[in-house]
Formats: sequence, C-alpha cells, structure tokens
Amino acid sequence: MFLVRGVCKVVGEHDRRALAELAQFIRFPTVSSQPKHAGDIRRCAAWLAEHLVGIGLRNVRVFQTSRHPIVYADWLLAARRPTVLVYGHYDVQPVDPLNEWNSPPFDPVVRGGNIYGRGACDDKGQMFAHVKAMESYLRTRRALPLNVKCLFEGEEEIGSPNLGPFIKRNAHALAADVAVMSDTRMLGPDRPAITYALRGGLSIELEVRGPKIDLHSGNFGGAVHNPLQALCEMIGKLHDGDRRISIPGFWNRVRRWPPEERAYMAKAGPADEKILSDARVRSRWGERGFSLYECTTIRPSLSVSGIVGGYQGPGVKAVIPSRAAAKLNFRLVPDQRPDEIERLVRKHLAGIAPSTTDFAVRTFLKANPALIDRTNPAMNAAESAYERGFGASPVFLRSGGTIPVVNIFKEVLGIPTVLMGFALPDDRIHAPNEKFHLPNFYRGIATCIAFLDEMGKMKNSFAGSKAGQEREVAAVL
Repeated sequence: MFLVRGVCKVVGEHDRRALAELAQFIRFPTVSSQPKHAGDIRRCAAWLAEHLVGIGLRNVRVFQTSRHPIVYADWLLAARRPTVLVYGHYDVQPVDPLNEWNSPPFDPVVRGGNIYGRGACDDKGQMFAHVKAMESYLRTRRALPLNVKCLFEGEEEIGSPNLGPFIKRNAHALAADVAVMSDTRMLGPDRPAITYALRGGLSIELEVRGPKIDLHSGNFGGAVHNPLQALCEMIGKLHDGDRRISIPGFWNRVRRWPPEERAYMAKAGPADEKILSDARVRSRWGERGFSLYECTTIRPSLSVSGIVGGYQGPGVKAVIPSRAAAKLNFRLVPDQRPDEIERLVRKHLAGIAPSTTDFAVRTFLKANPALIDRTNPAMNAAESAYERGFGASPVFLRSGGTIPVVNIFKEVLGIPTVLMGFALPDDRIHAPNEKFHLPNFYRGIATCIAFLDEMGKMKNSFAGSKAGQEREVAAVL
C-alpha cells in the first residue's frame, strides 16, 4: 500500500501537466465518421504513440487500417505476473449542432471543475486515466507490477469495423488474462460503478424516394405522395400503442430476467426520477411495466437519431422533396442477434412501405450484447481499486450503451473485460458541451493505479494462463 501511495503522490504533483496533456489530446478533431477528419485522426494516433513512448512503454506501433489507425504498446517485463490488455478509443462523435456549444468543441476549456470539449469524457479523458496511471508507476518504480498491452483504436464510434479482424490476425500477440477499459458511467461523483452488462446495437439508414426532382407543392401537393411524409408514416408504424417495438419476431429472443435480478437492479440502479433529471425532461416515456433503468438496459429500444428531407434553410420553401432519410438506432439485449434483427427489420419495412414511393435500407453497425461475470477475480480487483481511489465501494450496473470490442475480446481472446467507468450522468456524452469532471479524472488515475496493483497480486488467480510469458510481441504483430 505504501508504494501505491507514493505513486499516487506523484500523480498529485503532476496534476497540471496531466491536464495540459489531456487538453492537447482533446484538440485533435478525431471524428471517425467524417472523411474530412481522416488526417486529424492519423495525426492524433501519431501523437498518442509518441506519448506512450515518452512514458516508458515499449513496442509502440501505429497500425494503419483501411480507415483509421490502431495504436499498440506494451510493457512485458513482469515474470509470472498476469497480463492486462488496456483498451480505449481516441475517436469521437460529430459535434453537431455546433451552435449549441458554449465554447469550441476542439478548443478545450476548464470551467467549474470540469474540462469541456468533444471527447473529453468519451473516451479520451477516461482512457487517459489509464495512461497516466502507467506513467506514474513507471516514473516512481521504474516498473509495472504486472504485464500490460495497450490497444487504442480510432473507429469505436463507427462500430470498430477494422478492430475485429486486427485482433483475429494478432490473437497470439494480444493474449492476456483480462481486458480493462473505462468508457462507462458512475452513478454520481462519490458513487462509483462497475458495468457488467451492455446492450448490443444495430444502426441503419432508411431512405424513401419519390419524384426524380423536388416538386412545387402548389402544383403537385395532394397529388404526389411526399417522401418525407411517407418516411414519417413508416417510422410511426415501428412502435405500437404500448410503446413497444412492433416488428414481428423482434421480441422472440428477449430474455426474461428472474425477480432476484430485477430486485438487485432496483436496489443498485438509478431511480426513475434520477434518470429523468439527468435527461432534463419532465415525464417518462417507454415500455409500460418496467422501470426506466430496466427500459434502458434489459429491454431493447429503437431511437430515430436523425432525419433529413426537404428544405432546411431559414423561412419556408413550397416544395415536395424528392427524397427523405432517417437514421434508426436499435439497442439489443441478450439473446438478440443483430443479423437476425436486421432481417426482421428489412422484412417489416418492406411490408409497411407505401407503393407510391421506393425505399432503400443501408446498415452501418451491428454489435452483440455483452454480459460479464460479476464474480470474476478481476472484478474483485476493480472493486478494491475503487475503494482505494474513490473511498467508496462500487455498485454493479447494467448499461444501455454498446461497446463492440467487449464481445470481440471474449470470442477471440477468450478473456473478460472489466468496465471501470469514470463518467458522470451529466457529462453530456455525444451531446453539445461534453465535459469530464476533473476530480473524477484525478481519482480515476488513482483508481487505475490501484487496479494495476491489485491485479499484480493475482499471479495464481488465472490458472493455466501463459499470457504473462509473452515476450516477443513485436515480432508477431
């Protein structure tokens, strides 16, 4: 314990430098979904790799993919100790609507104990807590208490299309006992949480096409089916009167959870009032018979995340648009399968599409749900780490979000993932004025230090693992 206190003391002495480096990290506009930022993403990957070299990690490499780079680094000098695979992503969501930001999204500012900027919390700030923890250990002890492999990608926000193939090609070199990432939420500033379940995802775009060109609404209104109206009519048929998704077969695999699991969720999770307060809305909406926490975790959902069609400028324009499109985001639960749900969605849309228009469906993301064993020894290490870093025992939470790599680690590498979140419910992830609470950043670093220490004690906890003996990673990757 004394050694870890010494490491944390170094963190405190370098808070200002760590904050300045985080701000520099945030300044890269790494929006992975927008091709115009491809160069920014490459520059950020190079900066991150240089930073990892500077803190003392080894075998640092930047791997180009068909889209955005993957950054790898390791430290594998702890014989007969476990190996932890530290994952994070440095890409971010688009900043729209830009006019709702109180400060430029890629010019980070500190206000009221928070750092504001796109990616400040999701996931640059949370990921950087692990980097600073490793740096603090290496600066003070000249060694880590276990073996570490780092895998930082630039495509998480677009579904990690290149990460799975990369991990499959390099499964031997990436062998580890457990993965850890910080890309999830806590309940509050002094209420840490470990996530043990994630929903899966399916993201599609539905496009409806009508006339070959925009038409004058005075000349053709009432005679031609407006594609924007047809699109809205189709969207309106995706839910029934009970706010349930009305796609035939959609619910066939939705798991029914036993009363004891729902009772634990009611005890550990946020109340309806808290969720409504965090969302800044007055009244609830959702499937009847379930709490809002259950609606966002153990029940599937469908959100219309974007819609375009017709005139978008100031004032009015008397026009019937030639096309309209909507982006639909499904969140899936165990044991739903994205491929099967995609087929059901396409079949249903074909059945409800009006004969007066044409339609097309494009799929952008598919990810499986994930469940993590709460009794895994690494989860116990995370519990102890939070108690040391935050002075409070964490609760176990389900998340309504989707992190595709969790299943990739399980299926390809055969390892669980510890989800140690440091985000707050009001950090505005994916929204304008995203922020990261700085006390959580610093306490997050201390928690990551404690996690490394706790895991380093577990040399006999992962029977049969040879991950700690990997030494020639650079020759394999």
